[in-house]
Amino acid sequence: MPDFSNLLPFLAAALALNLTPGADMTYVIARSATQGRSAGIAASFGVALGSLAHSLLAAFGVAALLAQSEAAFIAIKVGGALYLLYLAWKAIRASAAAIALKDLPPVSTGRVFAEGALTNLLNPKVALFILAFLPQFVDPARGSVIVQILVLGLIFNIGGTTVNCVVAISAGAAAGMLRGSERFARWLNRFTALVFVGLALRLAFAERR
Repeated sequence: MPDFSNLLPFLAAALALNLTPGADMTYVIARSATQGRSAGIAASFGVALGSLAHSLLAAFGVAALLAQSEAAFIAIKVGGALYLLYLAWKAIRASAAAIALKDLPPVSTGRVFAEGALTNLLNPKVALFILAFLPQFVDPARGSVIVQILVLGLIFNIGGTTVNCVVAISAGAAAGMLRGSERFARWLNRFTALVFVGLALRLAFAERR
């Protein structure tokens, strides 16, 4: 199991990141606004399936790399920190239009679920983010790296799914806020950038235990 001292900052960072609008939340809001809350909730669980797949890939891939050498650990650490800093830079430069919503044609609930999964699963940015985010909260001295990453991924996924379902239920208000307030969008972008910089610094100074 992950160390409790690592779990608290992980929960705080995960909550902040899950509350930040991205491609997944935009899809959930768009479906909710077009077809109602049931479609938004279906999209939320589709996104959760895609995120679970990314967590599984990260767990087994990172575990294999960490088992190899110190060089593999350094490569993951440096690569992850650089990617998080890149995300921070992108967030600062992003405009309010970056989270503009789309009107989607109505489709079946099953297709909404599948599209939600594909939206997440086929997004390489999600895979890179999970690969950069989850391993920095893992302590190999506390047991299986695979199990720790899977537990962290499950917690992150539950938090994200909960947020998306709440957004789906209140899609009208959320959609109006995201469409109509450029100041709100800019604030979210800057807050996200700050979180990414903090995570990058944490990862950059992590030691292999």
